[in-house]
Amino acid sequence: MFQTRGLFGAAFALSLITPFAFAQSKVDPKLPSYVKTSGVSGNIKSVGSDTMNNLMALWAEGFQKQYPNVQVEIEGKGSGTAPPALIAGTASFGPMSRKIKDKEADEFEKEFGYKPTQIGTSIDMLAVFVHKDNPIAKTGLTLAQIDAIFSKNRKGGFKEDITTWGQLGLTGEWANKPISLYGRNSASGTYGYFKKKALFEGDYKSEVKEQGGSAAVVQGVANDKFAIGYSGIGYRTADVAVVPLAKDGDDFIAPSAKTASEYPLSRFLYLTVNHKPNDQLDPLRREFLRYVFSREGQLVVVKDGYLPLPFSICQKQLAMVGIDLEPAAVKEPAEAGMRK
Repeated sequence: MFQTRGLFGAAFALSLITPFAFAQSKVDPKLPSYVKTSGVSGNIKSVGSDTMNNLMALWAEGFQKQYPNVQVEIEGKGSGTAPPALIAGTASFGPMSRKIKDKEADEFEKEFGYKPTQIGTSIDMLAVFVHKDNPIAKTGLTLAQIDAIFSKNRKGGFKEDITTWGQLGLTGEWANKPISLYGRNSASGTYGYFKKKALFEGDYKSEVKEQGGSAAVVQGVANDKFAIGYSGIGYRTADVAVVPLAKDGDDFIAPSAKTASEYPLSRFLYLTVNHKPNDQLDPLRREFLRYVFSREGQLVVVKDGYLPLPFSICQKQLAMVGIDLEPAAVKEPAEAGMRK
């Protein structure tokens, strides 16, 4: 059995890759199926991102089918909780929906003498949600408008503060209704990523109703007709609608597998680990990572609403912790007939 807490409640630089140019909705056939090995036992403790709670739970479920005696505990209260847990030695893995901050990495290095390793596992698109009946989902919002809705600084350059739906062109019952704001708390990597990319490093308005989990943000928007909020696309439900987004002057783009390279709020989801350079990981952590980057592990990514990584990127991620990933055997096509 595995446990979850708060479920609802940097060697290889991924930034050097053309942003999400390899994103795909199907698992790369080159990825091998996971093969069970011997000598794997013990307990896994995951502390970090709420966005990745479902992913971690599904990976744990699949991993425990291979190793029933392994126990997994998952605590998801925000990406900011991952580095301290790794430093304290209370976590095996630190899921994070953002890159680790320099200060966090420096504190880790001060303790161990080397930097933590962040491994990109999948691609998420941070979505802006509104109530399913909100007409704005049919038109879209620019990032400058998003900034003027959520931030008190308006560093995106929009001409005025946006507080009502009428300011965005909605009429009828929407015209004079105040916009109700939902977001994550400061421990969340989603909070930090949205602040950086959508608010241009501006400050959130005090009116934002901070939630402890991504699912709580979506639920809040679903229950509040005049609300807007943000979280990972994997938390979408039938009661909310996704707003297409655009940088000023660009086309409006809704998050999907086909638009991952153009969508303005795409990001990697990471597992952060304590890995001493040139050392081997213990069998338990090594095999869990092998499972994550196997065909089965990346199928979990698709199941949970995110985008899997191609074989070439998976191979590079595992190489950061000294794990070789060999491509799956490709069957040769049968010959049409015998030559005479």
